[in-house]
Amino acid sequence: MDCRVGSLLAIMKVRGYMAPMPSDPDLKRLQWRAHHRGTREADMLIGGFFDAYNASWNADERALFAEMLESQDVDIMAWAHGTAEPPERFAGPMIEALKTLTYIRIAR
Repeated sequence: MDCRVGSLLAIMKVRGYMAPMPSDPDLKRLQWRAHHRGTREADMLIGGFFDAYNASWNADERALFAEMLESQDVDIMAWAHGTAEPPERFAGPMIEALKTLTYIRIAR
């Protein structure tokens, strides 16, 4: 782990940036895919979003998130930062929640 990230997590008294593994096999798959994107930034943004919201999702929202995970990380991050418009099929409450960025666990 990068020293700076480890220091931030220590300051926040966080043992890691991932939430505990869910028991549902489909949620486990989604959590793994959300937290293992390829870059630490994408892992924290997409994985943090999953951790914050997955408990409230119904089957359709889970399916929409799974479909969103098929997109490139740079696209998802651009949608979250508001620098690009998401495809019409993703527009709505999930993208609006993604844009808040309040789910990313960092020292503020």
